[in-house]
Amino acid sequence: MSAPAPPSPRSARRLAPAFTALLLAAGVSLLTACGKEPAPVATAPTDPNLVTAPEALQAQLKLAPVGSVPVSETLRVAGRLDFDEQRIARIGATVTGRVTQISGQLGHEVKAGEPLAIINSTVLGEAQLTFLKANARASLERNNVERAQHLFAADVIGKAELQRRESEAAVTQAERQAAEDQLRVLGMAPRDIASLASRGTINSLTPVVASIPGTLVERKVTQGQVVEPADALFTVADLSRLWAVADVPEQQAALVRTGQSVELDIPSLAGEKLTGRLIYISDTLNPETRTVLVRTEVENPDRRLKPAMLATMLIAGKAMPKLAVPAAAVVREDNNEHVFVQVAPGQYRLTPVILGAEAGGVRSVQSGRKEGEVVVVEGAFHLNNERKRKELEGS
Repeated sequence: MSAPAPPSPRSARRLAPAFTALLLAAGVSLLTACGKEPAPVATAPTDPNLVTAPEALQAQLKLAPVGSVPVSETLRVAGRLDFDEQRIARIGATVTGRVTQISGQLGHEVKAGEPLAIINSTVLGEAQLTFLKANARASLERNNVERAQHLFAADVIGKAELQRRESEAAVTQAERQAAEDQLRVLGMAPRDIASLASRGTINSLTPVVASIPGTLVERKVTQGQVVEPADALFTVADLSRLWAVADVPEQQAALVRTGQSVELDIPSLAGEKLTGRLIYISDTLNPETRTVLVRTEVENPDRRLKPAMLATMLIAGKAMPKLAVPAAAVVREDNNEHVFVQVAPGQYRLTPVILGAEAGGVRSVQSGRKEGEVVVVEGAFHLNNERKRKELEGS
Protein backbone atom coordinates (compact mmCIF):
# COMPACT_ATOMS: atom_id res chain seq x y z
CA MET A 1 0.00 0.00 0.00
CA SER A 2 1.37 3.39 -0.92
CA ALA A 3 2.34 6.05 1.76
CA PRO A 4 -0.08 8.97 2.34
CA ALA A 5 0.73 12.19 0.55
CA PRO A 6 2.27 14.99 2.70
CA PRO A 7 -0.08 17.92 3.54
CA SER A 8 0.06 20.95 1.35
CA PRO A 9 1.66 24.21 2.69
CA ARG A 10 -1.75 25.82 3.07
CA SER A 11 -3.01 22.87 5.15
CA ALA A 12 0.15 23.01 7.32
CA ARG A 13 -0.46 26.67 8.16
CA ARG A 14 -4.04 25.88 9.20
CA LEU A 15 -2.87 23.06 11.46
CA ALA A 16 0.00 25.04 13.14
CA PRO A 17 -2.12 26.90 15.79
CA ALA A 18 -3.87 23.73 16.81
CA PHE A 19 -0.59 21.87 17.07
CA THR A 20 0.89 24.68 19.22
CA ALA A 21 -2.12 24.57 21.55
CA LEU A 22 -1.73 20.82 21.95
CA LEU A 23 1.95 21.23 22.86
CA LEU A 24 1.14 23.90 25.50
CA ALA A 25 -1.60 21.71 26.98
CA ALA A 26 0.78 18.77 27.09
CA GLY A 27 3.41 20.95 28.79
CA VAL A 28 0.96 22.15 31.43
CA SER A 29 -0.16 18.60 32.07
CA LEU A 30 3.44 17.50 32.42
CA LEU A 31 4.25 20.31 34.89
CA THR A 32 1.12 19.48 36.86
CA ALA A 33 2.12 15.90 36.97
CA CYS A 34 5.53 16.92 38.32
CA GLY A 35 3.91 19.06 41.03
CA LYS A 36 5.00 22.52 39.58
CA GLU A 37 2.89 25.60 38.89
CA PRO A 38 3.14 27.42 35.52
CA ALA A 39 5.28 30.60 35.48
CA PRO A 40 3.23 33.85 35.78
CA VAL A 41 2.97 36.06 32.73
CA ALA A 42 5.00 39.33 33.15
CA THR A 43 3.05 42.64 32.97
CA ALA A 44 4.37 46.10 32.04
CA PRO A 45 5.23 48.27 35.14
CA THR A 46 3.01 51.28 35.85
CA ASP A 47 4.39 54.86 36.10
CA PRO A 48 4.15 55.92 39.81
CA ASN A 49 4.27 59.60 38.83
CA LEU A 50 1.27 59.31 36.50
CA VAL A 51 -2.17 59.83 38.01
CA THR A 52 -5.68 59.99 36.61
CA ALA A 53 -7.91 62.37 38.53
CA PRO A 54 -11.36 61.07 39.52
CA GLU A 55 -14.28 63.12 38.33
CA ALA A 56 -14.88 64.66 41.77
CA LEU A 57 -11.22 65.68 42.09
CA GLN A 58 -11.03 66.93 38.51
CA ALA A 59 -13.67 69.53 39.33
CA GLN A 60 -11.39 70.97 42.06
CA LEU A 61 -8.35 71.33 39.82
CA LYS A 62 -7.41 74.53 38.04
CA LEU A 63 -5.09 74.40 35.05
CA ALA A 64 -3.02 77.10 33.40
CA PRO A 65 -0.20 77.18 30.84
CA VAL A 66 3.34 78.04 31.94
CA GLY A 67 4.08 81.61 30.81
CA SER A 68 6.29 84.65 31.37
CA VAL A 69 5.30 87.10 34.08
CA PRO A 70 7.16 90.03 35.72
CA VAL A 71 9.10 88.44 38.59
CA SER A 72 11.04 90.38 41.21
CA GLU A 73 13.90 88.27 42.51
CA THR A 74 14.34 88.53 46.28
CA LEU A 75 17.85 88.85 47.67
CA ARG A 76 18.15 87.22 51.11
CA VAL A 77 20.98 88.66 53.23
CA ALA A 78 21.88 88.05 56.87
CA GLY A 79 21.95 91.29 58.88
CA ARG A 80 21.50 92.80 62.32
CA LEU A 81 19.95 95.73 64.14
CA ASP A 82 22.16 98.63 65.18
CA PHE A 83 21.96 102.08 66.73
CA ASP A 84 20.95 104.99 64.52
CA GLU A 85 24.30 106.79 64.44
CA GLN A 86 22.46 110.10 64.06
CA ARG A 87 20.70 109.47 67.38
CA ILE A 88 23.55 108.32 69.60
CA ALA A 89 26.11 110.24 71.67
CA ARG A 90 29.23 108.97 73.37
CA ILE A 91 29.88 111.32 76.28
CA GLY A 92 33.22 111.88 77.96
CA ALA A 93 34.86 114.25 80.40
CA THR A 94 35.90 117.70 79.20
CA VAL A 95 38.81 117.87 81.65
CA THR A 96 41.25 115.56 83.39
CA GLY A 97 40.10 114.85 86.92
CA ARG A 98 38.71 112.40 89.44
CA VAL A 99 35.08 111.24 89.42
CA THR A 100 33.49 112.16 92.74
CA GLN A 101 29.84 111.36 92.01
CA ILE A 102 27.83 109.29 89.48
CA SER A 103 24.12 109.86 88.95
CA GLY A 104 23.57 108.26 85.52
CA GLN A 105 22.26 104.68 85.71
CA LEU A 106 21.97 102.16 82.87
CA GLY A 107 18.55 102.01 81.26
CA HIS A 108 17.38 105.38 82.61
CA GLU A 109 15.88 107.99 80.33
CA VAL A 110 17.88 111.23 80.45
CA LYS A 111 17.32 114.73 79.11
CA ALA A 112 19.78 116.90 77.23
CA GLY A 113 21.95 118.77 79.77
CA GLU A 114 21.17 116.38 82.63
CA PRO A 115 24.25 115.69 84.83
CA LEU A 116 25.52 112.11 84.69
CA ALA A 117 28.63 112.47 86.87
CA ILE A 118 30.69 115.09 88.76
CA ILE A 119 34.46 115.49 88.26
CA ASN A 120 36.92 117.31 90.50
CA SER A 121 39.64 118.79 88.30
CA THR A 122 42.72 120.76 89.33
CA VAL A 123 43.21 121.60 85.65
CA LEU A 124 39.87 123.41 85.66
CA GLY A 125 40.78 125.25 88.86
CA GLU A 126 44.04 126.48 87.35
CA ALA A 127 42.25 127.60 84.20
CA GLN A 128 39.72 129.54 86.27
CA LEU A 129 42.54 131.23 88.20
CA THR A 130 44.21 132.22 84.93
CA PHE A 131 40.95 133.68 83.72
CA LEU A 132 40.41 135.70 86.91
CA LYS A 133 43.92 137.21 86.65
CA ALA A 134 43.42 138.07 82.98
CA ASN A 135 40.00 139.53 83.73
CA ALA A 136 41.42 141.74 86.51
CA ARG A 137 44.26 143.02 84.31
CA ALA A 138 41.87 143.71 81.44
CA SER A 139 39.56 145.65 83.77
CA LEU A 140 42.52 147.67 85.13
CA GLU A 141 43.81 148.53 81.67
CA ARG A 142 40.32 149.63 80.55
CA ASN A 143 40.23 152.05 83.48
CA ASN A 144 43.73 153.33 82.59
CA VAL A 145 42.62 154.02 79.04
CA GLU A 146 39.59 155.96 80.26
CA ARG A 147 41.81 158.14 82.54
CA ALA A 148 44.33 158.62 79.74
CA GLN A 149 41.57 159.82 77.43
CA HIS A 150 40.53 162.44 79.99
CA LEU A 151 44.15 163.56 80.52
CA PHE A 152 44.71 163.76 76.77
CA ALA A 153 41.57 165.86 76.41
CA ALA A 154 42.93 168.20 79.13
CA ASP A 155 46.27 168.34 77.25
CA VAL A 156 48.07 166.77 80.23
CA ILE A 157 49.55 163.82 78.29
CA GLY A 158 50.49 163.45 74.70
CA LYS A 159 49.06 161.28 71.93
CA ALA A 160 51.84 158.70 72.22
CA GLU A 161 51.04 157.98 75.89
CA LEU A 162 47.38 157.49 75.08
CA GLN A 163 48.21 155.06 72.30
CA ARG A 164 50.54 153.09 74.60
CA ARG A 165 47.85 152.63 77.20
CA GLU A 166 45.29 151.63 74.54
CA SER A 167 47.75 149.04 73.20
CA GLU A 168 48.28 147.56 76.68
CA ALA A 169 44.51 147.39 77.20
CA ALA A 170 44.09 145.54 73.88
CA VAL A 171 46.73 142.97 74.89
CA THR A 172 45.14 142.30 78.28
CA GLN A 173 41.73 142.01 76.66
CA ALA A 174 43.10 139.40 74.26
CA GLU A 175 44.60 137.49 77.17
CA ARG A 176 41.24 137.56 78.95
CA GLN A 177 39.48 136.27 75.81
CA ALA A 178 42.00 133.44 75.46
CA ALA A 179 41.46 132.43 79.09
CA GLU A 180 37.69 132.50 78.58
CA ASP A 181 37.99 130.33 75.46
CA GLN A 182 40.01 127.81 77.45
CA LEU A 183 37.24 127.60 80.04
CA ARG A 184 34.75 126.92 77.25
CA VAL A 185 36.96 124.10 75.98
CA LEU A 186 37.01 122.66 79.50
CA GLY A 187 33.21 122.55 79.48
CA MET A 188 32.15 125.72 81.29
CA ALA A 189 28.98 127.33 79.96
CA PRO A 190 28.95 131.08 79.16
CA ARG A 191 26.66 131.80 82.11
CA ASP A 192 29.05 129.98 84.45
CA ILE A 193 31.98 132.01 83.12
CA ALA A 194 30.04 135.24 83.65
CA SER A 195 29.25 134.14 87.20
CA LEU A 196 32.93 133.35 87.80
CA ALA A 197 33.95 136.81 86.60
CA SER A 198 31.44 138.52 88.87
CA ARG A 199 31.96 136.51 92.07
CA GLY A 200 35.66 135.71 91.64
CA THR A 201 35.38 132.30 93.35
CA ILE A 202 37.06 129.24 91.87
CA ASN A 203 35.04 126.01 91.58
CA SER A 204 37.02 122.99 90.40
CA LEU A 205 33.94 120.72 90.20
CA THR A 206 32.47 120.20 86.72
CA PRO A 207 29.55 118.00 85.60
CA VAL A 208 29.50 115.44 82.79
CA VAL A 209 26.16 116.13 81.10
CA ALA A 210 24.05 114.31 78.50
CA SER A 211 24.32 116.00 75.13
CA ILE A 212 21.11 114.47 73.69
CA PRO A 213 17.89 113.07 75.18
CA GLY A 214 17.56 109.29 75.19
CA THR A 215 18.34 106.09 77.07
CA LEU A 216 21.60 105.56 78.92
CA VAL A 217 22.77 102.34 77.23
CA GLU A 218 26.41 102.21 78.36
CA ARG A 219 28.46 103.31 81.40
CA LYS A 220 32.22 102.84 81.53
CA VAL A 221 33.20 104.72 84.68
CA THR A 222 33.29 104.11 88.43
CA GLN A 223 33.42 106.49 91.34
CA GLY A 224 36.96 107.59 92.22
CA GLN A 225 38.28 106.84 88.74
CA VAL A 226 40.67 109.35 87.15
CA VAL A 227 39.43 110.22 83.66
CA GLU A 228 40.72 112.18 80.71
CA PRO A 229 38.98 113.98 77.83
CA ALA A 230 39.76 111.06 75.48
CA ASP A 231 37.76 108.62 77.63
CA ALA A 232 34.17 107.74 76.65
CA LEU A 233 32.29 107.46 79.95
CA PHE A 234 28.64 107.17 78.92
CA THR A 235 26.62 106.34 75.81
CA VAL A 236 23.15 107.82 75.35
CA ALA A 237 20.95 106.66 72.45
CA ASP A 238 17.50 107.48 71.14
CA LEU A 239 16.04 103.98 70.64
CA SER A 240 12.78 105.10 69.02
CA ARG A 241 14.42 104.42 65.66
CA LEU A 242 17.09 101.85 64.79
CA TRP A 243 19.11 100.87 61.76
CA ALA A 244 19.03 97.47 60.11
CA VAL A 245 22.32 96.79 58.35
CA ALA A 246 23.48 93.88 56.18
CA ASP A 247 26.50 92.90 54.11
CA VAL A 248 25.61 92.12 50.49
CA PRO A 249 28.08 89.80 48.70
CA GLU A 250 30.13 91.40 45.96
CA GLN A 251 28.52 89.20 43.28
CA GLN A 252 25.05 90.51 44.17
CA ALA A 253 25.93 94.15 44.85
CA ALA A 254 24.68 95.22 41.41
CA LEU A 255 21.16 94.01 42.34
CA VAL A 256 20.63 96.58 45.12
CA ARG A 257 19.94 100.29 44.91
CA THR A 258 18.58 102.96 47.24
CA GLY A 259 14.80 103.09 47.47
CA GLN A 260 14.31 99.33 47.02
CA SER A 261 11.64 97.67 49.13
CA VAL A 262 13.02 95.71 52.08
CA GLU A 263 11.38 93.14 54.33
CA LEU A 264 12.97 92.30 57.69
CA ASP A 265 12.61 88.86 59.23
CA ILE A 266 13.58 89.18 62.91
CA PRO A 267 13.58 85.87 64.82
CA SER A 268 12.70 87.52 68.15
CA LEU A 269 9.39 88.78 66.71
CA ALA A 270 8.10 85.21 66.25
CA GLY A 271 7.37 85.43 62.54
CA GLU A 272 6.27 89.07 62.37
CA LYS A 273 7.91 90.91 59.46
CA LEU A 274 8.77 94.59 59.18
CA THR A 275 8.98 96.55 55.94
CA GLY A 276 11.06 99.52 54.84
CA ARG A 277 13.29 100.85 52.08
CA LEU A 278 17.03 100.94 51.52
CA ILE A 279 18.34 104.36 52.52
CA TYR A 280 22.06 103.77 52.12
CA ILE A 281 24.44 101.64 50.04
CA SER A 282 28.15 101.93 50.77
CA ASP A 283 30.34 103.31 47.99
CA THR A 284 33.21 101.09 49.08
CA LEU A 285 33.74 97.34 49.27
CA ASN A 286 35.00 95.63 52.40
CA PRO A 287 38.22 93.99 51.12
CA GLU A 288 38.22 91.34 53.87
CA THR A 289 34.64 90.06 53.51
CA ARG A 290 34.12 91.14 49.86
CA THR A 291 30.76 92.65 50.80
CA VAL A 292 28.93 95.97 50.48
CA LEU A 293 27.15 97.48 53.49
CA VAL A 294 23.47 98.40 53.04
CA ARG A 295 21.14 100.01 55.54
CA THR A 296 17.48 100.71 56.24
CA GLU A 297 15.61 102.41 59.10
CA VAL A 298 13.19 100.70 61.50
CA GLU A 299 10.73 102.54 63.74
CA ASN A 300 10.80 101.26 67.34
CA PRO A 301 8.25 103.21 69.37
CA ASP A 302 7.50 100.38 71.84
CA ARG A 303 11.19 99.37 72.29
CA ARG A 304 10.60 95.75 71.21
CA LEU A 305 13.68 95.87 69.00
CA LYS A 306 17.14 95.85 70.53
CA PRO A 307 20.46 96.78 68.93
CA ALA A 308 22.55 93.71 67.92
CA MET A 309 19.44 91.55 67.30
CA LEU A 310 19.74 89.27 64.27
CA ALA A 311 17.64 90.27 61.26
CA THR A 312 17.41 88.69 57.82
CA MET A 313 17.01 91.34 55.14
CA LEU A 314 14.87 90.42 52.11
CA ILE A 315 15.55 92.91 49.31
CA ALA A 316 13.14 92.96 46.37
CA GLY A 317 14.96 93.33 43.06
CA LYS A 318 13.74 94.88 39.82
CA ALA A 319 10.84 92.98 38.20
CA MET A 320 11.90 91.17 35.00
CA PRO A 321 9.83 88.96 32.63
CA LYS A 322 10.56 85.32 33.52
CA LEU A 323 9.00 81.93 33.03
CA ALA A 324 7.07 81.25 36.24
CA VAL A 325 4.43 79.13 37.94
CA PRO A 326 2.21 80.01 40.90
CA ALA A 327 3.62 79.00 44.27
CA ALA A 328 0.46 76.93 44.89
CA ALA A 329 1.38 74.70 41.93
CA VAL A 330 4.58 73.44 43.58
CA VAL A 331 4.63 70.05 45.32
CA ARG A 332 7.59 68.98 47.47
CA GLU A 333 8.40 65.30 47.17
CA ASP A 334 11.59 63.59 48.40
CA ASN A 335 13.07 67.02 49.24
CA ASN A 336 12.65 68.11 45.61
CA GLU A 337 10.13 70.40 43.96
CA HIS A 338 7.64 69.17 41.36
CA VAL A 339 4.60 70.27 39.38
CA PHE A 340 1.79 68.25 37.82
CA VAL A 341 1.88 68.50 34.01
CA GLN A 342 -1.22 67.55 32.01
CA VAL A 343 -0.41 64.73 29.57
CA ALA A 344 -4.01 63.98 28.54
CA PRO A 345 -7.46 65.16 29.59
CA GLY A 346 -7.80 64.18 33.27
CA GLN A 347 -4.32 62.64 33.37
CA TYR A 348 -1.26 64.29 34.96
CA ARG A 349 2.39 63.46 35.56
CA LEU A 350 4.41 64.61 38.61
CA THR A 351 7.46 66.28 37.04
CA PRO A 352 10.58 67.64 38.83
CA VAL A 353 11.48 71.32 38.31
CA ILE A 354 14.13 73.75 39.55
CA LEU A 355 12.58 76.98 40.77
CA GLY A 356 13.73 80.31 42.14
CA ALA A 357 12.63 81.89 45.41
CA GLU A 358 9.00 82.91 45.84
CA ALA A 359 8.23 86.53 44.94
CA GLY A 360 4.74 87.95 44.75
CA GLY A 361 3.10 84.52 44.96
CA VAL A 362 5.00 83.02 41.97
CA ARG A 363 8.19 80.98 41.51
CA SER A 364 10.48 81.57 38.55
CA VAL A 365 11.25 78.44 36.52
CA GLN A 366 14.98 77.91 36.14
CA SER A 367 14.76 74.53 34.41
CA GLY A 368 12.41 71.60 33.93
CA ARG A 369 9.49 73.20 32.10
CA LYS A 370 8.74 74.90 28.79
CA GLU A 371 6.48 77.81 27.97
CA GLY A 372 2.95 76.76 27.06
CA GLU A 373 2.89 73.47 29.00
CA VAL A 374 -0.33 73.08 30.99
CA VAL A 375 0.19 72.52 34.73
CA VAL A 376 -2.08 72.20 37.75
CA VAL A 377 -2.05 75.56 39.55
CA GLU A 378 -4.73 74.80 42.16
CA GLY A 379 -5.41 71.46 43.83
CA ALA A 380 -1.92 70.02 43.28
CA PHE A 381 -1.74 68.91 46.92
CA HIS A 382 -4.95 66.84 46.66
CA LEU A 383 -3.86 65.42 43.32
CA ASN A 384 -0.58 64.28 44.86
CA ASN A 385 -2.49 62.57 47.68
CA GLU A 386 -4.53 60.73 45.05
CA ARG A 387 -1.31 59.66 43.31
CA LYS A 388 0.10 58.31 46.57
CA ARG A 389 -3.14 56.44 47.29
CA LYS A 390 -3.07 54.78 43.87
CA GLU A 391 0.59 53.91 44.37
CA LEU A 392 -0.16 52.19 47.70
CA GLU A 393 -3.05 50.27 46.20
CA GLY A 394 -0.85 49.13 43.32
CA SER A 395 1.89 47.94 45.61
